[in-house]
Amino acid sequence: MGVNKKRIVVKVGTSSITNSNGDMDIHGIDLLCRAIAGAENLGYDLILVSSGAIAVGAGKMRLAQKPKEIRMKQAAAAVGQCELMHLYDKLFGEYGRMVGQILLSSEDCEIPERRENLKNTFDALLENHIIPIVNENDSISHTEIESEKKLFSDNDMLSAVVAVFCNASKLVILSDIDGLYDSNPQTNPDAKLISRVEKIDDEIRSLASGSGSNRGTGGMITKLDAAELATSRGIDVLITNGKHPEHLYDIIDKKIVGTLFVAKD
Repeated sequence: MGVNKKRIVVKVGTSSITNSNGDMDIHGIDLLCRAIAGAENLGYDLILVSSGAIAVGAGKMRLAQKPKEIRMKQAAAAVGQCELMHLYDKLFGEYGRMVGQILLSSEDCEIPERRENLKNTFDALLENHIIPIVNENDSISHTEIESEKKLFSDNDMLSAVVAVFCNASKLVILSDIDGLYDSNPQTNPDAKLISRVEKIDDEIRSLASGSGSNRGTGGMITKLDAAELATSRGIDVLITNGKHPEHLYDIIDKKIVGTLFVAKD
């Protein structure tokens, strides 16, 4: 089945929805919800893949630092997911949009019966103009928190899997950086943004240094892995700065924003 030209997956990282204190960036989340609601109002199907549950939960639990024990990470994820969904439901509601929560583990995508049920859920939500909000099921699946066997790797790969699963035409990854640079912009002030990547090869991968923000767990490497999967299935992937979610309108209008990884035919 070909991609649906009107279907877009947006992935937002932890650093884009929390502030430097680890608390939720309510203004930033409001701008995100406004942009997604506006895009849906233009006739597009939007799916939001949202990180942040563990960080938000740790903040609400008043933990001194991000938890390291698996059981505490799972507890923080359970608390944080409630907080995130409460805010998403409230803010999307302000813009006349309904949301539904989907928490995934690798088995949901690998076991045929679960895959079928999951596809039916996505289809039913989108047919009824309800925005699915997707996250890993961290509160019960330790493999997705820190196992080497994890399928999704910090929600970047999860967003690519969801984009493929839902036949999206675009995957927009909102990060704490404007896109892929020809060198590390944190150490080189003359680093230049690469606006278009036709092929993800060893040369491109060599540019993906650094680990991103200290509030997230992924970096550019995981985004390249996600882009490689999605583009191989005919999906354009764009990486842009999550502090400017209104760029979603520019992406829809095919303007140059961030770094575009071009879908393979």
